Amino acid sequence: MTVRRYAFETLDVFTRQRFGGNPLAVVHAADALSDAAMKTVASEFNLSETIFLRAPQDPDNTASVRIFNRTHELPFAGHPAIGAAVALARRVTVRGPVRLEAPAGLIVARLEHDDDASPIGATIIAPQPLSLGPELPVAEVAHCLGLSEKDLVTASHRPRVASMGSVYVLAELRPEALARCAPDLSAFRAVVASRPDLAGRLSIHVYARSGAGPVRARMFAPLAGTWEDPATGSANGPLAGLLLQLSGADSETFQIEQGADMGRPSHLTVRAWRADQAIHAEIAGGCVSVMQGEITI
Repeated sequence: MTVRRYAFETLDVFTRQRFGGNPLAVVHAADALSDAAMKTVASEFNLSETIFLRAPQDPDNTASVRIFNRTHELPFAGHPAIGAAVALARRVTVRGPVRLEAPAGLIVARLEHDDDASPIGATIIAPQPLSLGPELPVAEVAHCLGLSEKDLVTASHRPRVASMGSVYVLAELRPEALARCAPDLSAFRAVVASRPDLAGRLSIHVYARSGAGPVRARMFAPLAGTWEDPATGSANGPLAGLLLQLSGADSETFQIEQGADMGRPSHLTVRAWRADQAIHAEIAGGCVSVMQGEITI
């Protein structure tokens, strides 16, 4: 039996402080790993996502990537893309942006450096423009979150499916209701069972706005093993896109705070803009290295 060793590292993303933000595992040179092996490794790390770096199909790109949560593969995710871009730039010379081939499309990452020219963060462009799907009943979403219907704000929009590469249900809450979210697993299962269009998956991203302060957000995906996510770039991208669509502006930048309710405060800067009759977004954040090691498979 052939045994191979794979280098890995972990980083905390959307933070400048170790043990804040969203933890990520990056597995390097993972070309020989099968889909089943990658899923097993991601389950072993038991994080929101694990990203596997492989040789690019196009030599003009930096790497191809596969992203897994605890139960399945994701076509796109924000904090893995930022963490992978920084991890790659610390290992190899990268001239210009990092270009990652993902199932949802090409992810382009512009690196941020400190005074010593070390990469400390990145800005990624979501691989797809904003797409909006069906609305979900307020009562069902409220039940999933352990809230009452009056806790949801529907003046601007009702809960609805949105994506820029990965699919979420976006819902606005009253500011005082955000901290009271308590996901009900049976309610999540009931919604998925009644809606074949969700393809067995349901991730709910909720947000609240208060005056001119930052948008506060939380994301729950218990069916995928992520009871709550500390920071969700792939959800905050379409959130910014939806808010821009509702405002009618040409471009807008949002400061988004997430993870505080979990003790892992995260900060995301998300800019949405209109171009080519579509809405696009870029997501920015810092990251900090935490651990390095090897996996034997």
